Amino acid sequence: MVQKNDELPIKAYLGVDALFKGTLSFDGIVRIDGKFEGKIKTKDTLVVSETGEIIADVEVGVLVCKGKLQGTVLATEKIEMHPESTIIGDVKTPAVRIELGAILDGHLNMTEKESKKVINLVEQKKQ
Repeated sequence: MVQKNDELPIKAYLGVDALFKGTLSFDGIVRIDGKFEGKIKTKDTLVVSETGEIIADVEVGVLVCKGKLQGTVLATEKIEMHPESTIIGDVKTPAVRIELGAILDGHLNMTEKESKKVINLVEQKKQ
């Protein structure tokens, strides 16, 4: 029987009194209860707990946010925002669940479309 992500064991943990600055890459589920600054990259799941504070560019498969996150977020599968959570920054993901009380302050892009190119309709004079 295959377990759901919620039931899978956490592979790494940053404690509530810890501060880490740098780049974090991992496989599996990582939970951050402390403070992290830098860059996070994984194809798997990042959990930001109620006490977690992140200032980083984040590229993950799944983001479960219960705390505070500031930076650009790319989640290839989904984002879950629980009550009292805050994300400040631009977010790109195909699926998002925002519970009552959560705050998303930034742009949300849920499509795979790239920004449209600007085409000049008037030719510039050659000099």
